Amino acid sequence: MYDQTLADHWQIHPIDTFRQGIYPRDDEGWFPAHVPAHWQQLSGFEHYAGRVVYRCRFLWSDAEAADQALRRRWLRLKGVFYHSRVYLNGVDLGAHTGYFEPHEREITGLLQRENTLLVEVECPDERNKSGKTMITGVFSHWDCLDPQANPGGIWLPVELHHSRAVHLARGRLLTLTCNDRFAQIRFDLEVDAATACDATVRLTFTPRTFAGEAQQIEQQRSLGHGPQQLGGLIKLREPRLWWTHDLGRPDLYDVTVEVLVDGHVSDLLPITFGVRTFELRNWLPYLNGERFLVKGNNYPPGDMRIATMDKARCAADLELARDCHMNMLRVHAHVDHPAFYEAANEAGILLWQDFPLQWLYASSILEEARRQVRVMVHQLGSHPSVAIWCMHNESFLIEDTADESIWTRIKMQLSVFGPNWNRNVMDTQLKALVEQEDPTRPVVRSSGELDITYLREGTDGHAYFGWYRNYGDLRDAEVMQKRFPNNMRFMTEFGSQSFPNLESSLRFMPDPLTDEAIAQLATRHGLQAEIMDNWIPWRQAGSLANVIKLSQDYQIFINRYYIDRLRNNKYRPTGGIIAFLLLDPYPAVLWSVVDYWRVPKRSYEAMRMAFSPQYAYCVFEPRLYSIGEAITLALSVVNDARRGIVGAQVAARLSDPGGNVLAEVRHRVNLPADCLPIVVDRLRLTPTQAGRYALTIELTGVDHAIHQIYEIAVG
Repeated sequence: MYDQTLADHWQIHPIDTFRQGIYPRDDEGWFPAHVPAHWQQLSGFEHYAGRVVYRCRFLWSDAEAADQALRRRWLRLKGVFYHSRVYLNGVDLGAHTGYFEPHEREITGLLQRENTLLVEVECPDERNKSGKTMITGVFSHWDCLDPQANPGGIWLPVELHHSRAVHLARGRLLTLTCNDRFAQIRFDLEVDAATACDATVRLTFTPRTFAGEAQQIEQQRSLGHGPQQLGGLIKLREPRLWWTHDLGRPDLYDVTVEVLVDGHVSDLLPITFGVRTFELRNWLPYLNGERFLVKGNNYPPGDMRIATMDKARCAADLELARDCHMNMLRVHAHVDHPAFYEAANEAGILLWQDFPLQWLYASSILEEARRQVRVMVHQLGSHPSVAIWCMHNESFLIEDTADESIWTRIKMQLSVFGPNWNRNVMDTQLKALVEQEDPTRPVVRSSGELDITYLREGTDGHAYFGWYRNYGDLRDAEVMQKRFPNNMRFMTEFGSQSFPNLESSLRFMPDPLTDEAIAQLATRHGLQAEIMDNWIPWRQAGSLANVIKLSQDYQIFINRYYIDRLRNNKYRPTGGIIAFLLLDPYPAVLWSVVDYWRVPKRSYEAMRMAFSPQYAYCVFEPRLYSIGEAITLALSVVNDARRGIVGAQVAARLSDPGGNVLAEVRHRVNLPADCLPIVVDRLRLTPTQAGRYALTIELTGVDHAIHQIYEIAVG
């Protein structure tokens, strides 16, 4: 049970070698610090990496002295990057590894009126990018964060708690089955008993988002001395189900888990919970037994300094996703701030949750990875928003994504198609472990495994055709779709880079761009300048405004290319469309559709239209056509909503390079609920001159009107 947060009187001391808790008692060498925060947020520590010692001096008053014999005291560090060891009043409380797991130790009998808490923290930079040893995912190796950033520090609050004889350390609730009458729910608790005793486990389910009576369930248990696991099954009557925002209401329960001994509450734990089931059947998603199409984006840490995130900022990010008709976000290669999961529960957004592994790691991390992955699935398992576990992102050799040299590409391909310890040993073990720990969610071994017919079964697809040369251009994408269609079953990465809007860009780059500024953007702000050179003439654009327009136009083109084709293959075989990337975690030029200051790019608005529940589009090969070549343009409409649309109007107009109308059609169409694509007409173009022909498509009489223009290049 919560007592207080140690938020004040923190100091920090940079150090080369830890001294087993023995440090100067005066203030020499100590600097003011903030907790929670990253040390690089402190003045003078902006580029620091390595080792520090934190110190907090605090007073503690024995306000309930009469009850002290029955009380146990606990110190909880909710998150530290990355290795830590804690000392309280000179007593070593032990070491801990891992940034997202709370580090809790009993401190019964150690508290005094005046107390000194010391925390040794180590978070070095990972120099060997192909043999990393810290399970920090994107925070140690990513092309979407400042390469000079280090996440080290106490990034979540430090708290004091108390309990009676039985301490409730952690709890999880899982929905096994549910219908209108009952939900069968499994609970898993981690408790610590000071002595062997009989106890009562009491769970109270109180509706948070709807009117209803609280339900209370009790079970009797006999406890042994020390830490132990408790588990069991319960039934919840007439449950209100949790749905995504586009399918229904994300109804939630506030659950209070209590352990009672001799009729007294020994400890309690609050849990946010939603009743729901989620399945992937041949990569087609089902929520509460209902098939639906996943539409979403990758979510980075909301801020490079993740300690600065809070519930309001997370909720604002999720509102951007909702407004863009997204129903799932992929938490890309990290465990996010605890507030993010609470906000996702309330927003009705599903989460594809990655374990913090990205690219290659040393084999020495295996046992620690097994421990931490179990922690992750228990720590996040109660959240109804968390739908899928993924063990690793792209478990093949990548050191620098901007390096497209021949030898680098060969080495990467060897790690993709050849023997790979990370994928075949570690990820396989982690997947099997998580399937045992959580039988209610699908588990993906590693994201981005290619599916090759008759050779191997893949996982979800990554497609950077039109950006990385290792993939190729969009002609190669057309070949992939025809020959290896299973790679379109569930796409979780595609896109291209673009500059933020002008006002945001001017906050960290000059106008016009100079060679020096471009080099700085490439070094510190994510820009893959040489790769962008392959697709658009942005260096010749002149003004920054023109650079922005060129890059966002291309990003719109690339994103629409993939979304159109994936929606055209809805359920045949596509079950999920997840783009890359929702937003910038720092001022940068990335694959995002929203910048660091949360200003949407034009590409956000284009994606919003492409993800509309009712959508009209045309799929044709994006290439240069010849004069006299016959081109068939199929006009298609699709509806993802759970209700049908009667009398939607589709209008299309085909114009030549001079703006003359060649054909014009109008149709009324009824769209069944959650239907497959419907071809409403086929236009035939036989171009007679070079230039850019325009196909304009409008869809009205629907939830969100569609108006878009396709260009057909003829030369």
